Parts: sequence; C-alpha cells; structure tokens
Amino acid sequence: MNFDGILFFPVTPFDGDGQINHDVLTAHISSALDHKPGAVFPACGTGEYHALSAAEAASVVRTATAAVAGRVPVVAGTGGPLGHAIEVAHSAADAGADALLVLPPYLVSGPQPGLVAYVEAIADASPLPVIIYHRGTAQYSVESVRHLAENPKVVGFKDGVGDVGTAQLIVRAVAETGRTDFAFFNGLLTAELTQGAYRGIGIPLYSSAAFAMIPEVANAHYRAYVAGDDARRLEIIDAFYRPLVALRDETPGFGVSLIKAGLRQGGLDVGSVRAPLVDPSASQEARLTEILDTGRALL
Repeated sequence: MNFDGILFFPVTPFDGDGQINHDVLTAHISSALDHKPGAVFPACGTGEYHALSAAEAASVVRTATAAVAGRVPVVAGTGGPLGHAIEVAHSAADAGADALLVLPPYLVSGPQPGLVAYVEAIADASPLPVIIYHRGTAQYSVESVRHLAENPKVVGFKDGVGDVGTAQLIVRAVAETGRTDFAFFNGLLTAELTQGAYRGIGIPLYSSAAFAMIPEVANAHYRAYVAGDDARRLEIIDAFYRPLVALRDETPGFGVSLIKAGLRQGGLDVGSVRAPLVDPSASQEARLTEILDTGRALL
C-alpha cells in the first residue's frame, strides 16, 4: 500500500449528549482532504478508539469512507480485546476501509509468540491488509516483525516506542525478506519532532495529530521536510512544535485533548474527550491559542 503525504488521524466528534456527531466528523474529514493527506486513519488513537464500542467504531469508519470517497486510502483502527478487535475488523471491511491499523491489546502483556498470534488472528478474520502498531503492550521484536512480514497481509509497521536502534534493525530485517511493498512510519506523539532522525533509518512517513487541528502548519513542516530544507523545518519546530509538545506533556492524554480543543477554537464543535481523558483548563486553552497563532504567523 502506497502513501503519499502526511498520515491524517481525525478526532471522533461527540455531541452534547456524548454521542458521535457524524455530521461534524464528515466536515472534519472533508476539510482536511483539501490539504491532501496521504491517508485517513479513523477510529485510531487520536480518534479515541479506546473509548468506542465496536458499533461506534464501525459507524465512524463508515462515515469516514463515505467522506473520503476513494480519494486516499482509509486505514481503520482495531485492537484491544481480541474478540472486540475481530468484530471491528469485520465491520471495517464491510464499511469499505482499505486496511487496518492493529493497536495493542489492553491491560495484558503477552510473549512474542502471543503478539504474533494476536496480529495473525485479526488478519485471518478480515480480508483487509494490516499494519502493526509497535507501542505499549505490543512491542514486537525484530524476529517477530520479520516473521509477520512473511505474511503478505501484513503491509506495514508503525513505531510508537521511539527506540531508533530497534526500529533500524526492523527496517533491515523486513528488507531481508524481499518485501518491497511494506510501509514504515513514525507514529510517536507529535512525530514532527523526531522525523528527522526517522528519515535517516529508512522510515520516511509519519503520522500527524497536528494535521487534524492545523493542517496548514503541518503541511508547511512536511514541505520543508520533503525538500530537505532543514532551516525552515527547524524554524517551524522551534516556534510551533516545541511549545506544543511542552503543553502536551503537562497532562496525560493531551495528545488527543489539545487537538480537540484546537478544533473547537477553530469553530468546529467536536465536543469534549471521553473519560479517562480530560479537556484542557482555561489557562491551557489560552496557551494553545497563542501556540496556534504563532504557527499561523509562520505561514
């Protein structure tokens, strides 16, 4: 599966009663498509997959595929308890998704053969290809990724751990299998901050939560990154991403909460986050406004 551009992870909007607001979700995705993402990943981390029922995840993916209408790939989130993950994988295929991003199982940690079996069970349950997410309770060894890459239904690897040495070994191990259709991307929080290093080890793609909130600034960084204009890239990182990351790190879960707050400030009523995440305080929202204004001034 080929991706060309920033990987877009939309939020899941909720209305005043805490239900999914599909009209707002459609508007959110449709407006972001004007900024030409490489793919759309609904009901994943930024989309609060952890807080969605299987039926809700299915409805989010249906809305996303309808909004995208084939313009770019749609990669749906799945994961968590195995039965839940398989149910979501079935519904994502029925909704017209192009692939699955396999998030970690929750609470328990299994040995490497168990993690491999977890991915294979989800891949076997759906006609869709899968991308593995290396994070949390699902940290795959080099040999596990090599083994999974021998399965043609496993088409990618998203790194959310940040061990560059292990990621380099995984890239090389997959290359040794002969796969030329395997996608690697940096999935760390605010990946723009680390993408310069990831490009150097053969991971050219990255996901961007900031793209969901302020795509024009995210694209300015991406253009500088692709052009090799490190002076411009670092200017954007210093002025926008560094203060954003400092604010993000104040409260667990702000990798999602700040994105929703920024969208609300921009006039899109995506609602609050679901528990256990929390919304920013008034003073944190004011600082976010300053950061966003600074980002726009860079343009």
